[in-house]
Amino acid sequence: MQLRKTIDKVLANALVIIMAVMVVNVLWQVASRFLLGAPSSFTDELARYLLIWIGILGAAYVSGQNLHVAIDVLPKRLSEKTQKRLRLVVTWSIILFSLCAFVIGGARLVYIVYVLDQHSPALQVPLALVYLVIPISGVLIIYYKLSDLLKK
Repeated sequence: MQLRKTIDKVLANALVIIMAVMVVNVLWQVASRFLLGAPSSFTDELARYLLIWIGILGAAYVSGQNLHVAIDVLPKRLSEKTQKRLRLVVTWSIILFSLCAFVIGGARLVYIVYVLDQHSPALQVPLALVYLVIPISGVLIIYYKLSDLLKK
């Protein structure tokens, strides 16, 4: 469980840093547009990419904390034994989806964008780096869910 706490701490700190950079970036965007009269060319693109990272990494973090939105009308009406089975099915479904969509699909996306050598228009950042968050988040979600299964 020490590894999980370390991952939680690193992920939480990374999300705070990304959010802080995004806030400063958007403030600069507004200031340059309205105070200087010349909007900065890179801020819109950077804000978009930071939002992608916050959204997808944030989903992994929330999944690890078991704080995601859940509809619990059905489980509350089931017996305790059936609730455990349902949690098991849901957990394995999340693992399977994360493996197929995030890890495999995200890795393919990163590979294709890398091979095509695509870069962002304003920042000239390789788009493979922007999309790398998808498989990383998938691996994190799988790790969290597997550790939840082993904990029970």
